[in-house]
Amino acid sequence: MEPTSTEPRDIARRVIDDNHFMVLGTSQPDGTPRVSPVFYNHAGYRDFYWISSPRARHSRNVDAQPRVEIVIFNSHVDPGPDVAAVYLGATAARVPDAELPTAVTAAFSSVRKGVRAYGVDELSGDAEVRLYRATVQSVEIHVRGSDPERGTGIDRRLAVEM
Repeated sequence: MEPTSTEPRDIARRVIDDNHFMVLGTSQPDGTPRVSPVFYNHAGYRDFYWISSPRARHSRNVDAQPRVEIVIFNSHVDPGPDVAAVYLGATAARVPDAELPTAVTAAFSSVRKGVRAYGVDELSGDAEVRLYRATVQSVEIHVRGSDPERGTGIDRRLAVEM
């Protein structure tokens, strides 16, 4: 078995690939934050897709203020050295109907166990759900203060080039 890479880019990719839910942070009309867990797929670690109702509070927040923050982490590990998280700064929007054929292909190019690919007709017209996309502008990973390679004594975030 090969050793697990500790390079920041590899850590970020591993966290993104190994998890299914991301916490989507949006801004409410009064400026307060709202966080929502959403099941995601990604395309090239740059575009993150999820299905949601346009009536959902987080969807309405995205329509009004497209700047979002996202965190992805494994909530099943015990606190300790295996804790890893990825923070994404992104711009999100509902995918326009005209872009759906291309976006659906990208969003469902690799379908995870227990998930099915949606068709364009299920995400347009009278459908109750839509495809949303967050395009990433910044990526950071969580670095523990005690990390043997990058620790500074205090937990922090480290910018990553993907």
